[in-house]
Amino acid sequence: MADNILELRDVKTHFALHTGFLVKRRAGAVRAVDGVSLAVREGEVLGLVGESGCGKSTLARTILQLVPATGGSVLLSGRNLGTASRAELQACRGDLQMIFQDPYASLNPRMTVFAALAEPLRVHRICPPSEVRGRVHALMETVGLSPRLARKYPHEFSGGQRQRIAIARALALRPKVIVADEPVSALDVSIQAQILNLLSRLCREMNLTLIFIAHDLSVVRHISDRVAVMYLGKIVELGPAEEVIDRPRHPYTRALVSAIPVADPEVERGRQRIVLAGDPPSPIDPPAGCAFHPRCPHAVDRCRQAVPPLVPSGPGREAACVRLGEI
Repeated sequence: MADNILELRDVKTHFALHTGFLVKRRAGAVRAVDGVSLAVREGEVLGLVGESGCGKSTLARTILQLVPATGGSVLLSGRNLGTASRAELQACRGDLQMIFQDPYASLNPRMTVFAALAEPLRVHRICPPSEVRGRVHALMETVGLSPRLARKYPHEFSGGQRQRIAIARALALRPKVIVADEPVSALDVSIQAQILNLLSRLCREMNLTLIFIAHDLSVVRHISDRVAVMYLGKIVELGPAEEVIDRPRHPYTRALVSAIPVADPEVERGRQRIVLAGDPPSPIDPPAGCAFHPRCPHAVDRCRQAVPPLVPSGPGREAACVRLGEI
């Protein structure tokens, strides 16, 4: 089994809330990420899923140290990024890269494709200046773009082409880990398939470690080796992608899986959709005990008394539910 290249140990990311105008007083905190522990193996594709507002994007930015963690630690190849100096963190930037959801917003509209791809090569001194042009052209060919397009600007490309440029920029520094934050949700369905196939091919050929964030389980199933399901800042289920989606253990995961459409009309008509009652609780004031219990159809009194930890629920699987094996 491959070694763990990235480890999260009880990571918490809280945002303080203040009241008052002249004299500000702390009034609480938004618990966007509230105690996440994960280990990602080298060369693995880990899917991170959950509904909007569960903390997926905040966790991604915490991993990359774009948002400081309130507690816990993020370790890359054994190095704690939270305690690293500015110079040490700068040296690690090339090992951690991100692909953002909106490719147009993540690209500088005043920079050509060549300038956008050449900038990280020059800043991190990846190659001699004489080799920059060749490296940029090679990156474009890797993601399926012609080098003849290098002098064009982002607005001259389609959404799928812009996302290919963003992927090429993430690959420029030969990172150890790439975090893709819903990289296909803003694209057409046909283009989504192309980008997913491109990412799958790059992971195989370059042995990339990828954290793929999405809210669509059918997309995650296509590309992921393992899946982590997140709810209100916590991981509630973790395991191999096929196992988690075909045989979910946590009631929240079952509700997500029931929302995946089936192409066969006959099968789709016979399926029973699990509709969760109410809205997700506020991360400012999460409920006591299991955060999912106000919406869970299987909740009992002990669900309201203690926060359930992630416990083994089968080979390579974990789930956080006090009623594992009962429902």
